[in-house]
Amino acid sequence: SDIWGKEYPRQYDTWKKTRDSNKIEDLVEKYPQLAILWAGYGFAKDYNAPRGHFNALQSNINTLRTGAPTGPNDGPMPTACWTCKSSDVPRIMERDGELEYFTGKWARLGSEIVNPIGCADCHNSQTSQLEISRPYLKRGLEESGRKLEDLTFQDMRSLACAQCHSEYYFKKTPYTDKAGNKQMAAVVTFPWAKGLKAENMEEYYNEYGFKDWTHKLSKTPMLKAQHPGYEIFTTGIHFKRGLSCADCHMPYIQEGSVKFSDHQIQSPLNNIANSCLTCHRESEEEFKKIVEEKLKRKNQLNVLAMNSLAGAHLIAKKAWEIGATEAEMEKPINTIRSAQWLWDYSIASHGSFFHAPEETLRLLAVANNKAMEARLEIQNILANHGVTNYEVPDFSTKEKAQKLAGVPFDKLVEEKMRFKKGLVVEWYDEAVKAGRLDQNWWNILPDNTAYPQN
Repeated sequence: SDIWGKEYPRQYDTWKKTRDSNKIEDLVEKYPQLAILWAGYGFAKDYNAPRGHFNALQSNINTLRTGAPTGPNDGPMPTACWTCKSSDVPRIMERDGELEYFTGKWARLGSEIVNPIGCADCHNSQTSQLEISRPYLKRGLEESGRKLEDLTFQDMRSLACAQCHSEYYFKKTPYTDKAGNKQMAAVVTFPWAKGLKAENMEEYYNEYGFKDWTHKLSKTPMLKAQHPGYEIFTTGIHFKRGLSCADCHMPYIQEGSVKFSDHQIQSPLNNIANSCLTCHRESEEEFKKIVEEKLKRKNQLNVLAMNSLAGAHLIAKKAWEIGATEAEMEKPINTIRSAQWLWDYSIASHGSFFHAPEETLRLLAVANNKAMEARLEIQNILANHGVTNYEVPDFSTKEKAQKLAGVPFDKLVEEKMRFKKGLVVEWYDEAVKAGRLDQNWWNILPDNTAYPQN
């Protein structure tokens, strides 16, 4: 991106400020229910609030979810987990091929993917025009009924973001490589064929027979919403009035006779005068109060839904322990699957409470209702097996919840620190020698984590 900065210094200088958003907020600490909801999945180990684009690559390396590989062919994650973290990704896709990029383990590309999200993720390197650099978005749009040739400039001011701020899954895709060997790629795929609403995607996944993981406690075949920011935005009033992501998150700045987009992509509330108040007529203080009320309502329903879901998983665990049959449990665990999908979809994009407040509250309310239905069904199963008045164990702190979820937190941190002091250093040394990384960039990469590094 520093090469682009020579031609676009204002945009470049504001883009660098995304580094300033580097505070770590441990959401599992804040909401211990999450460890129960995601038991058996990586997010139970580590999940933080989003930070600025500049920090995305280091967050990906630091999170306990990506594990502690010792070489290019081990670790829990596929190469796909780099896809939205670096402007090196389009380069590798173009060089090696999309299917080749999506093949193998995450650690395989550690010395190749070393630059943060930047200019090349959203702009054509020849024309500087906005473009879709991830081919899976083009496929998703076409499957949803959109024609690529009909996309407008205003569309692109949201679709550049939708490349990453969308729901996806890893679709197993067999192919034959250039050497004639059979390979299996885990390709990022958008489940948009039936529509962009939560229920549309749930239907898609159910017909496909897809699950992200089997829940460690309740044995439910779970779905994990990623970050469906674009999809839920399309249900909100701002999208319906013709606004794009960039209108609010990248407002124009005037410097003398020069007008340009602010590339310090962040919450519009940090720049209300240039974003919100170009259309709204309230004062900054009044506008903040309106948004705070929206967030308060969402948080209230969110906590209710999380508590109901956590209880459902724990009661289901008890039912299995006392001998409940698969036939007895089939209906309630499918209800849990649906409830948690709707809950996760509603909150995983973080800004949903403002992008589409009515839809967010609707999803949370339906999720909570379904979770309560599942709990009642399982309580009846417990009663049929002679267990009454069962109380779920205490999950009121991160430590208690992760213990119930079977997360070996201290061990994971120890392994991660060995990885960071070993293989990661090798990655960066190799990248610097190959000319893919400026040593100065390496030195300024933020290294904040939610876990102690000593």
